[in-house]
Amino acid sequence: MTLNSINQYGHDFQIKVLSSLLTHKEFLTNIHDIISEEYFENQAQKWAIKEVLKYYDKYHTTPSLDILKVELQKVDNEVLQISIKDQLKQAYVTSDEDLEYVQEEFTNFCKNQQLKKALMSSVDLLKAGDFDGIRFIVDNALKAGQDKNIGHEYVKDIESRYRENSRETIPTPWPRINDLLQGGLGNGDFGLIFGNPGGGKSWSLVALGGHAVRLGYNVLHYTLELGEDYVGKRYDAFFTKIPVNKVDSHRDKIEEIIPQLPGKLIIKEYPTGKATISTIESHIAKATSMGSKPDLVIIDYVDLLSSRKKNRERKDEIDDIYTSTKGLARQLDIPIWSVSQVNRAGANDNVIQGDKAAGSYDKIMITDFCMSLSRKKEDKVNNTGRFHLMKNRYGMDGLTFGVEADTSTGHFVVKNEYFEGEESETLAPSTRSNKFDTDVDNFDKQLLRKKFFELNP
Repeated sequence: MTLNSINQYGHDFQIKVLSSLLTHKEFLTNIHDIISEEYFENQAQKWAIKEVLKYYDKYHTTPSLDILKVELQKVDNEVLQISIKDQLKQAYVTSDEDLEYVQEEFTNFCKNQQLKKALMSSVDLLKAGDFDGIRFIVDNALKAGQDKNIGHEYVKDIESRYRENSRETIPTPWPRINDLLQGGLGNGDFGLIFGNPGGGKSWSLVALGGHAVRLGYNVLHYTLELGEDYVGKRYDAFFTKIPVNKVDSHRDKIEEIIPQLPGKLIIKEYPTGKATISTIESHIAKATSMGSKPDLVIIDYVDLLSSRKKNRERKDEIDDIYTSTKGLARQLDIPIWSVSQVNRAGANDNVIQGDKAAGSYDKIMITDFCMSLSRKKEDKVNNTGRFHLMKNRYGMDGLTFGVEADTSTGHFVVKNEYFEGEESETLAPSTRSNKFDTDVDNFDKQLLRKKFFELNP
């Protein structure tokens, strides 16, 4: 049963319908053949629905806000313009709460409207005895609104794959890494950082989470090794730049800075080996239902989760955990960061390569972006280290960068590109002038060289 008119559902329901049509391409794809602006009485909503359908018919995707702004300027009625702006503003800022119900109910409403039209049209066919015509009309009405998403249609979806927000990313704290990742880790991506014991892996996750919170994102940080309170103090150290062993005596500064952060951070602890990826998924659903839907998930660290498959070979269990984590990222359409250990041989390397992954080499195959953090005992004394890009689906990999690493506050500064055999891992440009021009460092030269071969095959 559905209501007879869209107005009976109320204003908030109609706004969420409009929001779904503007931001959920799959919903629009399924419903575009049965929706009509005639169902709405509000003139501003009629205009928005008409523009959405017109744009979809031509470009096979939802219109962006910039497109709607251009079309809005063509409206002559100033009062209608103001009303449309208000409706669009409400649609873009409305919450996702109960959105699944709204979409299902509105789809059924549209199906019933189509069936009603079909039955009304059948009256004349019934008088003429055209029963095949009646069957054809009713069958089409019953089939309307079915799932039509068959995947990315290469020819039709040109607009959607080249739109700027087609891959939404959350930047890392390191601009050079962001350049190579085309902005950062994207929705559905799984990023992994390898490192030796005590080398700062967990601190790198704090840096990633803290940077995202500073940018206004909601972060869920799962800790399977450290306590919730201590991880919270690590974030205090990151945001205030006060060493973690001294934050207790600077509570006044912490209470001054933390409330001003635009994003939200939730830290959840699970005992080592007790939680599974299903446990993480259930907690994310709980957080979402309570108004804390995450934009970024951090797991410290994935290897400490329990596998659903109990095998003799630990490798098989690890592969199952990593595959499930990647699947969760795709399912929830959010990026996930985690860390992992290297084996004994890799712990002593200046640059940790992919073959030094502990447990299973297949970890690297499953991830979208993977890099290592190498910090030997002299690096820990000098606050230095090296990031090595093992794998990158979105750009160049194989590069190694010197890093200034402060593991008392979680700040890592990516310096110049590092090469095996150099005396210093963080050489300033002036000290490298015998190898490279001072105006263009090696990282820029790599990009220029790549562009040259693209233009001159």
